[in-house]
Amino acid sequence: MDVKDLNRRFGSVLDYLDSVILGKREVVKKLVIALLSRGHLLIEDVPGVGKTTLARSLANILECKFHRVSFTSDMMPSDILGTLIFNRGSNEFSFQEGPIFTNILLADELNRTTPKTQSAFLEAMEAGQVTIEKKTYDLPDPFLVMATQNPLEFSGTFPLPVSQLDRFLIRISIGYPTADVEEKILVQYRGLEKDVIKPETIGLDEVRAWQQAVPNITVDGSLVRYVTQLAKKTRENREIHLGVSPRASLALQRAVQAKALVEGRDFVTPDDIQEMIIPVWAHRIIMATQSGVGTHAYLQAEQALQEIVSETPVPV
Repeated sequence: MDVKDLNRRFGSVLDYLDSVILGKREVVKKLVIALLSRGHLLIEDVPGVGKTTLARSLANILECKFHRVSFTSDMMPSDILGTLIFNRGSNEFSFQEGPIFTNILLADELNRTTPKTQSAFLEAMEAGQVTIEKKTYDLPDPFLVMATQNPLEFSGTFPLPVSQLDRFLIRISIGYPTADVEEKILVQYRGLEKDVIKPETIGLDEVRAWQQAVPNITVDGSLVRYVTQLAKKTRENREIHLGVSPRASLALQRAVQAKALVEGRDFVTPDDIQEMIIPVWAHRIIMATQSGVGTHAYLQAEQALQEIVSETPVPV
């Protein structure tokens, strides 16, 4: 596959999403990196900053299935995965698919549902399949979960367990737009302007080809050692109670390979690792003196990672 040609095709996707979510190019890029890496995205942010619009726009340009689920405390696993329904005509049970059988699933405020329902996602996010009554059903390919949680509202929520957080490749925050960008948003969506022009859509076969190209991006041996040194330091740091696992190291390698592909390169650089280490690792770390949950804990982990990166020699 021609990396330059892929970069051109991919640029049209980024440009379109960037025109829908104005001023958030890096956020858009990380969403696409998660898609190409066959990973999942956790967005921790306040309501109204464009999370749903971003997910719908990605599904729109890919022309794929999209479902949104707003989670509540009384939601059961069967509400997500599906259930067996008895058919009186055939006198047997048939499986009725739940909303998880889609290409892009927006799990809105995932931390509002109980741990029992949260755990229903583990097999789906890890293996792309679900098991109902001892029978396994494959999910559509590609399959991307975009989960959100409000960092400021903790009443009636259930913090995501470590095993659940570990299934998310990347954690990001969209954040508020600048004053200039917000003014452009008001003009663009006041109903007087023409709709954003959507470029040529991308077929799912092409997306799958992109995903298959990610492992072929070159990661030099010195960069592999660089990642393992960074991982080791998170496990030895006295301020960190739980460092990153080998799964996290693999996740970082996969993310930087996808980043290089998005930027039109067939090789990874140290800058790729330094840029992706926080969104890929910070939500996987538990600090020894962690205060609170959500954004506060994330900021502590982010600071610890920044110190580890600054004191670790960069390969030439």
